[in-house]
Amino acid sequence: MTIPVLHHAIDPYRRLLVGFSGGLDSTVLLHRLMQVREQDPGLELRAIHIHHGLSPNADSWAAHCENVCREWRIPLIVARVTLVEEGLGIEAQARKARYAAFRDALLPDEALVTAQHQDDQCETFLLALKRGSGPAGLSGMPARARFADTEQLRPLLNEARESLLHWAQHQGLRWIEDESNQDDGYDRNFLRLRVLPLLAARWPHFAQATTRSAELCAEQEQLLDELLAEELASLVCDDGSLTIAPLRAMSAVRRAAMLRRWIAGHGGLMPSRALLNRLWDEVALAREDAAPRLRCGEAEIRRFKDRLWWVKCQPSLADQIIDWHRPFAPLLLPLGLGTLSLTANGDLRLPQSDEPVTVRFRASGTLHIVGRNGGRKIKKIWQELNVAPWLRDSTPLLFYGETLVAAAGVFVTLDGVDESGKGVQLEWKA
Repeated sequence: MTIPVLHHAIDPYRRLLVGFSGGLDSTVLLHRLMQVREQDPGLELRAIHIHHGLSPNADSWAAHCENVCREWRIPLIVARVTLVEEGLGIEAQARKARYAAFRDALLPDEALVTAQHQDDQCETFLLALKRGSGPAGLSGMPARARFADTEQLRPLLNEARESLLHWAQHQGLRWIEDESNQDDGYDRNFLRLRVLPLLAARWPHFAQATTRSAELCAEQEQLLDELLAEELASLVCDDGSLTIAPLRAMSAVRRAAMLRRWIAGHGGLMPSRALLNRLWDEVALAREDAAPRLRCGEAEIRRFKDRLWWVKCQPSLADQIIDWHRPFAPLLLPLGLGTLSLTANGDLRLPQSDEPVTVRFRASGTLHIVGRNGGRKIKKIWQELNVAPWLRDSTPLLFYGETLVAAAGVFVTLDGVDESGKGVQLEWKA
């Protein structure tokens, strides 16, 4: 790849964050981008090295990257991450931690640039084939993809690793070798060490042909996106939920295509055929009185009011009790739920001097709320007011002492009604 071609590949971005492991691929990428910067001094480069702590050499790799970046006058972030065992396998867990660190480090208007090349694309294609993926999975890695409110760029995607090696040797570059790359217990390493050399020996242009196949699959997916976009938009409500009724009349193939694109629109990973079948049979078609849910990555798909909803998973707040010592100052809620405020001109009474104010997320007993005759359990109130099950566990409940007086944005209890004409309202900015 020539420098002008690379310059075009990163256009129009003027600020780049480069993933820099210190290995051959990312060293060549960073070196070439440094040369682009020499021709275009307005280009801002930063590098980020992820310290996974998995190898006894991890500290020396970080030191190597620091030395290279110091020599090339490129600011470097060394991000230390801790892997959390979630049953994903060490490769997937390391990737998850790595991309979370990339996301945290990105600045506004800055693109992430990574060094995946043609051989990586071939491995990705074969791994998708092994999983039984369709065209979407076989599309492999795109040269550009949306990532964290910006884009991830892969400018080396059509270049073979052999070409990168030739560049590095010709330029006299130094790079590190990760000893784990020789462990064929990892799927990618098994392909790289055992399978691809055999295929390349028989068919020298196998990786290049595989890249073309991935590109053709991507084109087919893009065409389907365009053909189905208008119909999908008609099924998606303003809140992002998906209407189930029209899906029932579709063929299984068309319905699956719609569900895949709806999930992708929420940032979900491409679901397998088995997961889509479960989604339709166990969630969409569950009995009317059920509250079905299906885990999909870091979210759940739920059904409510004959619609499918994409709900981000979060820790339970059931046992949380938050003291609101200064009720007329905004209260910041946990888990990004927003803020609570008491504002003027409402029908909620003020707390008495002997009533400590707290916010909770669970209530029990029989409640009497404004606008309803008689008492009801809170579960029944949620149902009557059409509050979705997952919102019931995250709606702030305002207590004066041990008395529930209001649910933010939903109801006020008779115990919380103002009779003085100086009432307030509980305002929730979610």
